[in-house]
Amino acid sequence: MSASFPNLREIKIPGPSGDRAFRPPLVMGILNVTPDSFSDGGKHVSTDAAASAGEAMLEDGADIIDIGGESTRPGAAPVTVKQEIARTAPVIAALHERLPHTPISIDTMKAKVARAALDAGASIVNDVSAASHDAAILPLCAERDCVLILMHMRGTPRDMQAQTDYDDVVNEVRDYLAGRIDAAVQAGVRRERIWIDPGFGFAKLPQHNCELVNALDQLSGLGCPILLGASRKSTLGHLTGRPVSDREPESLAAGLIGALKGASVLRVHEPGPMRRALTVAQAMTRGEG
Repeated sequence: MSASFPNLREIKIPGPSGDRAFRPPLVMGILNVTPDSFSDGGKHVSTDAAASAGEAMLEDGADIIDIGGESTRPGAAPVTVKQEIARTAPVIAALHERLPHTPISIDTMKAKVARAALDAGASIVNDVSAASHDAAILPLCAERDCVLILMHMRGTPRDMQAQTDYDDVVNEVRDYLAGRIDAAVQAGVRRERIWIDPGFGFAKLPQHNCELVNALDQLSGLGCPILLGASRKSTLGHLTGRPVSDREPESLAAGLIGALKGASVLRVHEPGPMRRALTVAQAMTRGEG
């Protein structure tokens, strides 16, 4: 029996004229406006350059742009709320002004940063701490009726790789995310606005990451769209021995397997190649030409 993409349900993302429906798998382009991100830190040093980079990603096939102002790589130093807002809000505002119907995500663990981003035009809050770092994100997302992405991580980006002891990584991640979904719903976030992320590379060893991707269908039982962010991660380098600057084939492979296993959103550094790979894979698994 040949593999095929799951029949994923449409995802609705709020916009200036109401909800827009998107057919998964979606491609989320990573736009880091940080000096120290593991792959692209320091590349987008001005608001105009960053907004132009976001436009280029959209033209190349991205559906969503995810903007981050604080690195979450292992050992990364924290930044202040003021610094993070200064890095992200102007870029979001510029990109939203140019392309008002484009879904923009803010990658942050801080409610004040998320609020500034939503005010600037974002409609998605991507929180790697699953709103455990700053609980005020939950009522904020309920109030704004935005999409909230809850990710599994232990500890913080600075110490997470010292917390990789699991008895059953799939069930432990699933149980954690189920609890965070319940917390968000109890705070007033609509369940249909919640996405989940297994946290590829966050407090996990390579074997854990591979197990989780292989078991994405089990996480889909939680009833929320799944986001997978494996692009250029160290696990891919562990598997092939390639440096972070040369992991695009590995990133494409991880994204395609993730989509086949049930991921609705693929968070990547190079949206164009991912979109083209998905187009070919979808046609071939359906027997279309």
